[in-house]
Order: sequence, then C-alpha cells, then structure tokens
Amino acid sequence: MAIQVIPKAQQATGAFNGGEIVENKPVGFPGDGGVLRPYSNIFYWAYAEAKVDSTIGLHPHQGFEIMSFILKGHIRHYDTKLREWRPLQAGDVQIIRAGNGISHAEFIGGGGAIFQIWFDPDLSRTLQQPASYDDYADNQLPVEQQPGLSVKTYIGPGSPVILDTPGLEVRHLDFSQAQSHRLPAETGKIYSLYVLNGSFAINGENASADDFVICRDLEGELQINCLSTGAIFMIESPAQPGYRTYAQMMRA
Repeated sequence: MAIQVIPKAQQATGAFNGGEIVENKPVGFPGDGGVLRPYSNIFYWAYAEAKVDSTIGLHPHQGFEIMSFILKGHIRHYDTKLREWRPLQAGDVQIIRAGNGISHAEFIGGGGAIFQIWFDPDLSRTLQQPASYDDYADNQLPVEQQPGLSVKTYIGPGSPVILDTPGLEVRHLDFSQAQSHRLPAETGKIYSLYVLNGSFAINGENASADDFVICRDLEGELQINCLSTGAIFMIESPAQPGYRTYAQMMRA
C-alpha cells in the first residue's frame, strides 16, 4: 500500500485574464511545475476559481475527454459544434469528447469554482472520431445515502455519463458526521482524492482542504476517518489502462 499526500503548496499553479481566474493543479501540464505528472489515464487536473466574472476565449482541443465539474456558482460553455452558449450550475457536469478537433470558450461567474480534468481515452482511436459534447444536470446524477455519508456518482453505476476512457469511476463524498468509513477498493486501481473541505485521515495519512491524495495498492479497502464534517472528490482509475497513454508516448 502506498499513500502520497500533495498539499496545495506543492501543486502546480496557473491564472487566466490577469488573475481573474486562478488555478491550483494537482496534475499540471509539462512546464507548469508541481510534483505530479500524468498517471493512469488522468492527464490533467485543475481546480479553477473565478475572482470576478471572467471568460476564457475560444481555444482548440483534440483527442482528450475534457470534463468540467461545477463545484460552486455557475458557468457558461460555447463550442464550435453547438454554436451556442449553454449554462451550467453547481452540481452539474459537462464532457467534451474532443475527437478530431473542437474549439470552445468558457465563462465562469465570480465566486464560481470548477474542476477541469482531462482523461486520456486512447488518442490513437479518438483522434479519428468526430467531436461531441454533453452536459448533465445535478438532478440526473445518482446519490446514495449512508449513515453520515452522501455519495454522488458522476461516473459509475447508475450514472448517465458515458465516456470512451475506460476504467473510471468518479464520486463526490459528503461527510456530515465525524466518524470512520471503510470503502471497498479494488486491486489494480488507483484512488485519487481531492479534499474540498474538512479534515481527514486517509489510510492513516492526514489530509485537509486542497490536499491531493493518491492511494495505490490498497488492500481491499479505503479507510477514511472523518475528523470533521467535509467533502472529498474521488476518482478511481486503472493502474494499467491497457494502452499507451499520451503521457507514456511523450516520455518514450
């Protein structure tokens, strides 16, 4: 079992529009800094917060599946397939399957915050496919209630969200009581956790707001000791995706 805790100070950073939008990036682009590089089929992961209303202008993407999870406030999305602005609110999620090419722009309202995460679905295939876009409202996503814990599934059983990237499950864990939880964990999987708020001990390692935690080689369970109320965003991904990822090709 291996647990790595990466505090915000060791993550990459970025900004748009003169600091109107600021980012910390658990997994940044090459050259962004930070201690982590792409792993599994996770290529990029950023927490972006808008200090004021701000728009990131039209820019292109190819190949990757780019997801935005709206954590606070609201955003609007425009792309060259839809050719219209689409609003999304806190709790909603969108996916851009960039395929053989798409350009998009995004507006984030002041005080709003999102995760933007790039998944690698095997670019040797997706670069040959047409681009597509979907958004999903908060009330379309399944929520399971457990004692002291609410689990919202973005990707996984019961969710309408479909990706080309294999082996992913994505959940939001909302802890309403200070207590311990044992979640099942599969061998051959990596569990990546971003602490949104609160304090936790995750398989014995302490983590608090904006810490990023990677758990590998778990022995059948993920132990989360909730030291206060709080929330964790968690991605389960394959240790070996079964194809050469873009990051692996770039390192070769």
